Amino acid sequence: MDVRRTAVVKLAVSDEQRDALHRTAEQYLYCANRTTDYCWSDTSYTDCKTNKRQVRDALYSDLREETDLQAQLVQAAIRRAVEAVKGVIERWKKGQRVSCPTFTAETMDYDARSATFYRNKVSLATVEGRVEPSFVLPADSPTPYERYVLSEDYEFRESTLRYDGGTDEFYLNISTRRTSGDDAQVPTDTGHPDQTVLGIDLGVNSLAVSSTGRFWQGDDYDHWCREFEKRRGEMQQRGTQSAHNALLRLGKREEAWRKQYIHTVANELVSEAVEHDCDVIAFEDLTNIRDRLPHAKWHHVWAYHRLFEYVSYKAPEQGVSVAQVEPTHTSQRCSRTDCGFTHEDNRHGEQFCCQKCGYEVNADYNGVKNIGLRYARKRTHRLRSSPTSGSGDAEIDLRITGGTLNGESHRPIAGD
Repeated sequence: MDVRRTAVVKLAVSDEQRDALHRTAEQYLYCANRTTDYCWSDTSYTDCKTNKRQVRDALYSDLREETDLQAQLVQAAIRRAVEAVKGVIERWKKGQRVSCPTFTAETMDYDARSATFYRNKVSLATVEGRVEPSFVLPADSPTPYERYVLSEDYEFRESTLRYDGGTDEFYLNISTRRTSGDDAQVPTDTGHPDQTVLGIDLGVNSLAVSSTGRFWQGDDYDHWCREFEKRRGEMQQRGTQSAHNALLRLGKREEAWRKQYIHTVANELVSEAVEHDCDVIAFEDLTNIRDRLPHAKWHHVWAYHRLFEYVSYKAPEQGVSVAQVEPTHTSQRCSRTDCGFTHEDNRHGEQFCCQKCGYEVNADYNGVKNIGLRYARKRTHRLRSSPTSGSGDAEIDLRITGGTLNGESHRPIAGD
């Protein structure tokens, strides 16, 4: 398959450019949501519309009249919406509970016609005409932008403009594909033979666990979420206008705090991958995570999705890709590669004990090993795991490296 690389670039936007981008995103989301409403059917997935050309022919003219968007952005919104509907239909076919997809995050897809790249800036189409924000690039050279976007060996594929409400910043995720050189092609389904994967598990007992044995239990996160909830309750009981205004301010502070906390965890997770020379970070698929973790608090479920989102754009900056794997039975399966026995009685709360081979380990850590192993086996990569993970791993040539399995909580420090 083709070698693809993504460069994540922060934009320096003026107040005028910021307003133009926000207004453009608002109309882009309007087009995307209008499209999903048109495509969706609550009665049967066979009644949903998924032919991009037919959907475009039906909606394009109306959306151009209803918005000030450039033609390419209208078409991009339609394509994104149709793809989202297709993804939901696949889950519907498997008997999973689904609903019409809705777009709320300020992200927009730009192609070569709606975005023009220069060495230190980009020209983006907006509802107010073209804006040209400058890049905020790291001092170290060559930057990912220079290595991939400006390189003659890579061709531009697409870019996604993303607004981060937590930092109030705009970022561009620029996707490229290698077009020349000896390593332009990699054998399909194998990836690089020496690549190493870091598994990440998200659960009720721990906010995140890595296959290197590092735990992010999120005690501070839970504590402050409870404190914010307590303060909200006190203000709601007052019922005054001033209390209502204070409640709105508190909500904004809480949202900013939670985003900053997850940003910090994401940074440390990416650093864990870099420190252990990992090329891939493998998460469990978050689809229907509410059903799989019915006892997880709402703010934990929110944190899982945000953590995956933040790692997905932070990791490529360090040359690490991000993937998701099917999570079925990862908590019930023995992660010893010479066993693999799967049974619901294997897990008891925070402890895992295989009923067949007697392997005992922290349940979350057993789960994260299975996540990493599932990805590694599919692509013949190696799993980065803790040396205390138990016997039986060497038979599939797993690379055993540093990391300790002590189950202690890791509390991230402030900062992004």
